[in-house]
Amino acid sequence: MSAFGRRPGSAGPGTRPAFGVARPMHGAGVRPATEAETASDQFPPLPLPPLPGETEPSGNMPGLQMDAMQRLADRQASSGDAGNSKVEGFESSIHKIKEQVLPRLLERVDPEAAATLDKDELAEEFRPIIGEVLAELKLTLNRREQFALEKVLVDELLGLGPLEELLADPNITDIMVNGPEQTYVERKGKLELAQIQFRDEEHLFQIAQRICNSVGRRVDQTTPLADARLKDGSRVNVIVPPLSLRGTAISIRKFSAKPITLDMMAGFGSMSPKMATALKIAGACRFNVVISGGTGSGKTTMLNALSKMIDPGERVLTIEDAAELRLQQPHWLPLETRPANLEGQGEISIRDLVKNALRMRPDRIILGEIRGSECFDMLAAMNTGHDGSMCTLHANSPREALARMENMVMMSDIKVPKEAISRQIADSVEMIIQVKRLRDGSRRVTNVTEVIGMEGPVIVTQELFKFEYLDESADGKIIGEYRSMGLRPYTLEKARTFGFDQAYLEACL
Repeated sequence: MSAFGRRPGSAGPGTRPAFGVARPMHGAGVRPATEAETASDQFPPLPLPPLPGETEPSGNMPGLQMDAMQRLADRQASSGDAGNSKVEGFESSIHKIKEQVLPRLLERVDPEAAATLDKDELAEEFRPIIGEVLAELKLTLNRREQFALEKVLVDELLGLGPLEELLADPNITDIMVNGPEQTYVERKGKLELAQIQFRDEEHLFQIAQRICNSVGRRVDQTTPLADARLKDGSRVNVIVPPLSLRGTAISIRKFSAKPITLDMMAGFGSMSPKMATALKIAGACRFNVVISGGTGSGKTTMLNALSKMIDPGERVLTIEDAAELRLQQPHWLPLETRPANLEGQGEISIRDLVKNALRMRPDRIILGEIRGSECFDMLAAMNTGHDGSMCTLHANSPREALARMENMVMMSDIKVPKEAISRQIADSVEMIIQVKRLRDGSRRVTNVTEVIGMEGPVIVTQELFKFEYLDESADGKIIGEYRSMGLRPYTLEKARTFGFDQAYLEACL
């Protein structure tokens, strides 16, 4: 079946034959067709769309095309006005009460003493004080409303305010705050408007500062950009006015509290069982792996899952801008870069940390993401006895990933010929795992590719597995199959030194 949902060669009724279809020769006694008849027979006139006001004749346009045109019309007509988060109903009433109670509560509470308590202890201390304030305001709440009010107040004082309920939802993977009046979340790969709202821009800015201050970063008008992380490892990016024109913008990439393994990913349909086996062997046999994919495609999740296969006796160093990797190993040391201070001094880059990591006796070095000249140092580490090193980068295919690595080294101040860079990549990288987020929201491993070596100026690769698109179901889910290419792996010899050659060969064939 083709990508358009029709089997090759099964043209429907009324459809014209494919271009270049041969015609049977006319035998004796049959009047040969004139040139005009042949042309009209082989190339029938295309159906014209109806004029405005006319009814369309049946069978003039295939149902598939009609459906596509209707979807385009719906997309064009859809309104973008409904873009504000609005708190309604029970939550709205609780937030209104909170606005009245909070100022009086702060008058009765010592902030320094409150900061030393955790959320449960603070809620216990607040309960009688909230009762006094409600009595003063002549407000009567039932038990459910009182508990909801306590939670909102504690989140406001110790947590991240309205963001707390989104962070607590395990189904949400991304939170995108576009100013105080609009917040979107991602559930199961699809974006939807969240029913939360901030008091005003100042309220949102205070929460952004609280996030950054907790990890020793700062955000204000002089440094309007900041990368940070939450206590659970979730990655946060903050951008504030004057760079953000709609107010403070916060982007949070959440990570699952429960570690995801390769078997779990195979169970979700992100890869086939054979692919999972091959990737387990790649992690255990210390292959140098590059994980390639777009933003939000699952590169960090894949890196965390692969780390499960690292021998517990190995020393592993991870290097990131904002430490978000959660390796499942006992001997793991995370390192994090440091931005420059207000005077522009004191910056520690990824490249500095990679150079320093080589002096720390690592067995493996794992880079959260390579973006620039640190790519050269990572390749050098892979070539100097640190087998099993891994990294991620942004690219749309394995071939593009190799080209990006070449470009990153060439854009740095390292003056090395392109041929030498290509040879260094071919000698260092052994496997590229391509992950993608498809349009139905699912995340899949689309390619597992080996880097074989050089042939002239070109890096030679061979594909072990690929995901092939077949069709789309009625509810918009993409249907495809994971296909093994049936090739003998080039890295089989390395797997043999670890005793996994037979299992690796069976998984790939």
